[in-house]
Amino acid sequence: QVQLVESGGGLVQPGGSLRLSCAASGFAFSRYAMSWYRQAPGKKRELVAAVTTGDNTNYADFVKGRFTISRDNAKNTVYLQMNSLKPEDEAVYYCYTNLFTRSYWGQGTQVTVSS
Repeated sequence: QVQLVESGGGLVQPGGSLRLSCAASGFAFSRYAMSWYRQAPGKKRELVAAVTTGDNTNYADFVKGRFTISRDNAKNTVYLQMNSLKPEDEAVYYCYTNLFTRSYWGQGTQVTVSS
């Protein structure tokens, strides 16, 4: 079955960095686009970044220049490098893919930005 398992979240000070990982299994990873979303308390889940099968990327305006999404097809893993973190980046971050019109989500990883 399809599984997406995130890791790498934690507590970081403002201005710090974290790298999130999402290990995928149960499908042909290299053939599908992958995305990262986030959801802060009381807010809607929002798209952060996406990467296509051809390594084309797109980013939400609020992370452009600070976050980088990448994928390693040999490891079936997608990453989110987050730099210059701000308190407003605090959220649960989710890995996402869509296979044959069905959505799959990971369990999420908490990112806390606080001094």
